[in-house]
Amino acid sequence: MSQSLKTNTSFSNFFSVLWQAIIGKETDYTTISIRKAIFLLAIPMMLEMMMESVFALVDLYFVGHLPNSSNAIQTVGLTESVLTIIYSLAIGMSMAATAVVARRIGEKNPEAAAKAGMQTIVISVFINVIISIAGLIYAKELLLLMGATETTAVQGTTFVQIMMGSSMIIMLLFLINGIFRGAGNASIAMQSLIIANVANCILCPLFIRGFGPIPAFGLTGAAMATALGRGIGVGYQIFHLARGNSSLKIKLSYFKPHWEQIKAIVKIAAPAILQFVIASCSWIFLAELVATTGGDHGSAGYQTALRLMMFFMLPAWGLSNAAATLVGQNMGAGHMDRAQQSVFVTMKYSVIFMACVTVLFLTCGKYFAAFFTTDEQVKVVAVEALRILSYGFILYGIGMVLVSAFNGAGDTWTPTKINVIAFWLFQIPFAFFLAKYLNMGPTGVFIAIPVAEVGITIAAFILFKRGKWKKTMV
Repeated sequence: MSQSLKTNTSFSNFFSVLWQAIIGKETDYTTISIRKAIFLLAIPMMLEMMMESVFALVDLYFVGHLPNSSNAIQTVGLTESVLTIIYSLAIGMSMAATAVVARRIGEKNPEAAAKAGMQTIVISVFINVIISIAGLIYAKELLLLMGATETTAVQGTTFVQIMMGSSMIIMLLFLINGIFRGAGNASIAMQSLIIANVANCILCPLFIRGFGPIPAFGLTGAAMATALGRGIGVGYQIFHLARGNSSLKIKLSYFKPHWEQIKAIVKIAAPAILQFVIASCSWIFLAELVATTGGDHGSAGYQTALRLMMFFMLPAWGLSNAAATLVGQNMGAGHMDRAQQSVFVTMKYSVIFMACVTVLFLTCGKYFAAFFTTDEQVKVVAVEALRILSYGFILYGIGMVLVSAFNGAGDTWTPTKINVIAFWLFQIPFAFFLAKYLNMGPTGVFIAIPVAEVGITIAAFILFKRGKWKKTMV
């Protein structure tokens, strides 16, 4: 009887904490148990990241069932590869926002946290005006540069123009969520992505296939739906910022440029942006290498595999983001040992999650690929890519937690240096050698990816143990 009551109490406590994580509640993450802190932060962050990956998967699903789907899939995939530059800027800025906001929250200074968060928005708006204009003018050239055929480039120009033209929305979606995460309010970040995805799932079939008075826009409709869906998510974020019902109380005066604060943010953001630009440029090169050695079907298969991989990898990234917030807040509170312990506990959960994903990809890869395309040649390439990529998932998960820990501490230079060596000095030459000189084609590219990621994890672990990150000031 007592055992039954104990079990019921455990279940009751679990669902109570789960509900708290989903709806959000002001919590001091520097004083509660580390396991509970990780759970409260990780659940909404994992769901948030999963929702972010759904955008590309929804687009991929609907355009994958259009006539000449290989061209459409290639356009979506190559555009996403180009957009990784935008994502890099957005993620870099959001990491700076998370690090600074988390440190100020840990110091029990929410006003300084709010001011810092708003200054990151000021910087981001300025940067994105330039990017949007460039994307609108050079859309076709970007696709051709990525290795797309002339036919694919012509068909996908409008799609790229809409996606690049709406880059401000992408930036704000990532950035404001980074501010909320730093403040420990991960539930609002999750909710904004859920709302954005529900809107995208409704609008995608309407705009792609048409309905009633709405014409069928085809591939272009996917971009329209995604831009509008993300825009609705940003609207939800802005509503909560303006409402001021959390630790972040926003005032219009906080948007006035504060040059000393901007300088401090840029000092953290610049290497964080460079860190992800390095990785993104590597992915872009690999996408171009697959397109030139594997043709339209090879490229479409690779892009399908990447979208599937990111759908499962982004939740692990969300889990690692919990470590970033805990490191930042605990360092602000002066709890260095607790900051380090948070990383190792998060790492353990990441290993369990990525092991499950590895098993899924090795056993069900062909079913996942078949869901997104009916083209047999595309499916064969996608399944091979999923199998090879999955071999490095467990170590990749560990690496993500360690990198997030560095970034959460404000030590954005360490993972940047690791990325330069791993991606540009090793992964790209290695992939080129396998694909071109050994005539392995796309398979050589697939092999180079997990090998490089393993190297990143080993280097990050060694440097994390040395503890230089503990001395970072933000």
